[in-house]
Amino acid sequence: MNNQIKKLYNIGAKNNRLIIGLMSGTSLDGLDIALCQINGAGFSTTLELLKFETFDYDDKFRQNIRKIFAKRQIDQQEFCGINAYVGDVHAELINQALKKWNLAAEEVDLIASHGQTVYHAPQILTKDLSLPNSTLQIGDADHIAVKTGIITISDFRQKHIAAGGEGAPLAAYGDYLLFTDATEHRILLNIGGISNFTFLPNAQSNLQAFATDLGPGNTIMNQFVKKYFDLEMDKDALIASKGTVHTSLLEALLEEEFLTLDFPKTTGPELFNLEYLQQKQKYTNTENLPKEDVMATLNAFSAKAIIEGILKVCSKLESIAIYVSGGGLHNPLLMQNIKNGLPNYKVTSIDAISMDPDAKEACLFAILANETIAGSPENVRNIKDSPAICMGKISLPY
Repeated sequence: MNNQIKKLYNIGAKNNRLIIGLMSGTSLDGLDIALCQINGAGFSTTLELLKFETFDYDDKFRQNIRKIFAKRQIDQQEFCGINAYVGDVHAELINQALKKWNLAAEEVDLIASHGQTVYHAPQILTKDLSLPNSTLQIGDADHIAVKTGIITISDFRQKHIAAGGEGAPLAAYGDYLLFTDATEHRILLNIGGISNFTFLPNAQSNLQAFATDLGPGNTIMNQFVKKYFDLEMDKDALIASKGTVHTSLLEALLEEEFLTLDFPKTTGPELFNLEYLQQKQKYTNTENLPKEDVMATLNAFSAKAIIEGILKVCSKLESIAIYVSGGGLHNPLLMQNIKNGLPNYKVTSIDAISMDPDAKEACLFAILANETIAGSPENVRNIKDSPAICMGKISLPY
């Protein structure tokens, strides 16, 4: 038997595993690296976050990703090279984290790598029924495994699609196992480039858990400030806070079929981008609107899509709490807009239930890897309209 296969078998047979979870979002701010001690599997799963670090990307990395991100036409040679390049960069950052934490690679059981999404193409978005649902995350896991010496699980979204899903959002699987409460209905809202939530009915409910995308989170705002202010993000909403929401433009932005579709559903920057904004500005004759007003309106747009999605699920339920994670949590204007639109709900950071809001997604991919090695599809069979599967491809160091 291959020694690495034997090692993998032994890892699956252990009572607990040390897993590094990786998350790199569409905002391109950096690589989240979460060192997780995971005990058990399925409904007995517990997770302890031992270490967490976000390593900022340099301009070269961002420029390379933007050459191919959410574009219909790209240079194939560049694309091929960037796939390997991202794997190398992620491996180097993992090695830096291990050195900083004084941890040997041999002490880590697995790496769970989300990869870098460069295109998301479910039929609901493309309207092309001649091709199946698809999504693509780059950052070759063989490069990560070889350069770190650690067995790496990657490409989680591909199995979801192969089994009939849309490849996103995947948060429901980990959320369901870790955060289902005995008495409280929960909305776990994540505001990344795209906003999404997991609905977790309490353990006594006959309702089903599910995860769904809602609409834009930070993506259009980030694209806008990059183009017009050469900034990666509107830090602390300093630009949007100086502007005034333009009602007609906001109403036009909200006139998108995706926002009216039933849950669960998925989308991406392929829809919600600067081209989408420009079309709505042209329609409303707001092309010369002050940049600060555009940002204020985009902020309100993201908040409104989130608010309407939550109300669609929660308006007839009692004992509901909303826990927020992701980069949008740090946007004070966005959070205030959301709270203003949900005055009857508790809206707070997910750290209120003992989870670092910035580390959550990386931790959830560690949970997915744990289920792949030690769990069972039966553990997640009660998630609505989502295939009951274990996800991820396995890359061995040698």
